[in-house]
Amino acid sequence: MSNKSRSSRQRKNASAMKMVGSLVGTFRRAAGLTQVALAERVGVDEETIASIEQGRRTLKEDLAALLDELLDTKGALVVALAHMPEIDLFPRWAEEYIDLEQEALALSSFENQALPGLLQTPAYARAVFLNEVPALTEDEIEPRVAARIQRQEILSRKVPPTATFIISEMTLVDRLGGDEVYYEQLRQLREWAVPPGITLQVMPMGRDFHAGLSGPFVLVETVDHQRLAYVEGQRKGWMIADPDEVSVLERKYAMLRTQALNPKESRGLLDRLLGER
Repeated sequence: MSNKSRSSRQRKNASAMKMVGSLVGTFRRAAGLTQVALAERVGVDEETIASIEQGRRTLKEDLAALLDELLDTKGALVVALAHMPEIDLFPRWAEEYIDLEQEALALSSFENQALPGLLQTPAYARAVFLNEVPALTEDEIEPRVAARIQRQEILSRKVPPTATFIISEMTLVDRLGGDEVYYEQLRQLREWAVPPGITLQVMPMGRDFHAGLSGPFVLVETVDHQRLAYVEGQRKGWMIADPDEVSVLERKYAMLRTQALNPKESRGLLDRLLGER
């Protein structure tokens, strides 16, 4: 497939999300319902309906069917959703996690390959995508960078999630994108290490015991106080809801927090790295 063709499909997908969202808004108003009223009837919060109508969130199949029934739209939303292009800014297997992330009460992330997406600068995110194999085109990379940076808005909202990040020191050694990108990213990390709702810890190299050797993962506490986990591999990611499996990862994370540098020590490490320039 040519670069132009792939880019065209991406733009069509973004437009399709907005189109489906506009349909939801049109059908809602025709039924004489506010966003709040519709949200209450289908059992979601108002922000979910608003995000769908604005094209910022993908309408899921089960909710589309429920809305079609409630709004008496003869299956229009289900049909529109079924004919959306496959290519999206986020893989389908990651969409559920992205949705949960946007509304989470708490996030606990361990990363040992690259810095967490919620803490990346645009330049660092671009460097990460430039490392994809097979290579992405520029038209594919830029929307992904923009989407990743937009996700970070949750950390600056009026009531942000309680967020803890444990990152391997190895991610601070790699200089993805070169020195300029590297030092800009270090400065950004140092800034993120200050807000009271965010805790940043570094797992130093040279430990003789490491609870996270199996790879990165994220723990999520939802608005309903459900505890879930997200694990991502080379070509796929998994949401984990089984309480026993989530418990294993929660215990791993608790151990990682004791093994990592404490927040003050982690800020000191970042200061030393910034001072080496």
